[in-house]
This record gives sequence, C-alpha cells and structure tokens, in this order.
Amino acid sequence: MTTTLPSSPIFPGVPTLDDLELLRHGLLTADLVDVPAGSVTLVDAEGVPVADVDAQGGLAWRSPRSSRPFERWHLGGVDVELPAVLVDDQETLARIPDETRTVVVLASTDGDDNQRDLDLVRAARRSAQEHGFAVRIAPVGRGADRRSDKVAHLQQVLGGRDQVHDLTSPAGGTAYLDGRGGVVVLLTGLSGSGKSTLARALRDRLVEDEGSTVSLLDGDVVRRHLSAGLGFSPEDRETNVRRIGWVAAEIARHGGTAIASPIAPFDGTRRAVRDMVEGRGGRFVLVHVSTPLEECERRDRKGLYARARAGEIPDFTGISSPYEVPTDATLTLDTTDQDVDPLVERLLRVLKLESAAD
Repeated sequence: MTTTLPSSPIFPGVPTLDDLELLRHGLLTADLVDVPAGSVTLVDAEGVPVADVDAQGGLAWRSPRSSRPFERWHLGGVDVELPAVLVDDQETLARIPDETRTVVVLASTDGDDNQRDLDLVRAARRSAQEHGFAVRIAPVGRGADRRSDKVAHLQQVLGGRDQVHDLTSPAGGTAYLDGRGGVVVLLTGLSGSGKSTLARALRDRLVEDEGSTVSLLDGDVVRRHLSAGLGFSPEDRETNVRRIGWVAAEIARHGGTAIASPIAPFDGTRRAVRDMVEGRGGRFVLVHVSTPLEECERRDRKGLYARARAGEIPDFTGISSPYEVPTDATLTLDTTDQDVDPLVERLLRVLKLESAAD
C-alpha cells in the first residue's frame, strides 16, 4: 500500500529536525519543539519524509532522516552509563570529573553549518580514548531555540542533577576560534546610513595596515553575480542576505575575513547568518550602522527615498517596510557628522579585542 504525501512537504531546517529526533526518542517534550502549522510533511535536506504534521499539530513519524556524521553515537538507541556530564565546548573537556562514565556532547552534526560542533565531537572522542569514558551525542546545537530549557529537560530525563552534571555555558559555549576560523563583519542599517563607505574603509585598513586577506561582498557585485536573477521583493532580498551569509561563512571557515554591508533588516535572517558563521568555526561581528532615517533621506543622491514615499518603490526599508533594530550588535555606529577614520578605528579595536579574547 502506498502512502500519499500531503500537499505541502517542507524542509523545516536542521535545528527542528534535531528537536524532532530528541522528541521521537522521548528526550524532549512536545511543548519544547516548534513544528510548522497545518497539514504538511517534514522532510530532511535530502527530501526524505521524516514526519507528517496534521492540522492540530499532531505528529506521525515516517522514517529516520538521512545519515550524518557520528550518527551511531547519538542518544536514543544507546544507554547512558552514570555518572554523566553535559558539555558544549572543547575547553570544558579539561574539567570533566574523574568518576565520569559518559560524556554527553551537545552538538548538531547534520548540515554544512556545524563545523564547530563536529570539531567538538572529535575532541570529545579523543578525550574519551585518553580517559576511558563513553561519548554520546544530543543534537542540541548552538542555534537551538529555548536551549536552556532543553538542556535542563535532558539532564532530568537522563538521570537528574545528582547523576548528570551540566557543564555547559548558559549562552551555549564560548565564542569559538581555534586559529583556523576567520571572521565575518556584517554591517547592517538603512539605505544611505554609511554601511558601504565603512565597509570599504575597513577593508582598506585591514589590507594596508594589517596585511589581511579580505573579501568585500559589495552589494552591486553580489547582485550581478551571486544573486543574479533575484528581484527586490522582501523574499528575494532576504534570499540575497542569506546567500551573502553563506559565502561569508565559507570564507571564514577557511581562515579568511569577509566584510558585507547589506541592509539586512530582519532579525531572523541576521541570526541565521550568525549561525552559519559560528557553526563553521568563524567569528561573527555584527555592526549596526544606526544613522537616523532623516539623515539617510538627506543624503539620498539617487532619490530612492522620495520615490518610495511617492509609492513608486514598494517594500522600501524604513518607509513601507520595517527595519528591526538589532539587540545583539557587537558595535553600534552613527555616521551623522562623523569622519570615517575614527569610526574605522573603533571597528578595528573591536576586532582586535575579540581576537585577543579568543
């Protein structure tokens, strides 16, 4: 008998697939897992149906997701010998108590965005060979929603606080850079805020004074090549930002520096870029160029704001489409009546301070 797929198969993303795996094995409760509403089939990145969702949000399991690295060490089909510890950072491996029998690594090992987590699992296995404990993996990555609640639930299910010690960081681990990963600087702000000017000036200083290899993901160049064929609808603009983020994350994974200055008005998309970068072992520096709308309009040599106010340009950020102010910016700069050089100096100080902290 052949089962017919519902009309809306969708890929919910790796974090949701990770949550579904834990839910399927009784390691999370349904209230900690967000699934899309409506009658849909959730598929993995390879298109394999994982679960059906009915109109009330009920789940019916279809099949295991496609294979991924370290799958046989995942929780669910294996026992956890106590006492155990939960870890999410390589530095934590040096603090594991001697009596520990199992180390449960919080790591997402699926997809291309999780180099940091893959390196953490490898380090845990090396430590296990040296100290004699077992390694198990709980797919709770750095980008997991309500992460602290999920960690607390896992701790309770696996044996409680007396037997399972939580050595994770409340923020999901320290910033990770082990000498191989690079850095991505994303400047976000309204059109005319000065993002591109700052990006070019920062590129010049890094090349001239620091001897760095820098890739500047300029908006016009990206539109001509990487995002050729995309329009300026909200959906296409967000796709453009995600493409920029993916390329920048790949540059960082190989130790380079990428600077990008899209408007990037939406918090969710910026956080997706952060996850891509940090998941590949890079450092992510978010710079909010907070120049006020009035000043941006005053500078508008192309007349875009006037056309937007006249209704000629739909979905124009700041006029007919919102800009979500970042709450997680590394640095906020207002270019109103400011020379570029002092602002670039502030950027360079932030980059050097963060590098020293790593």
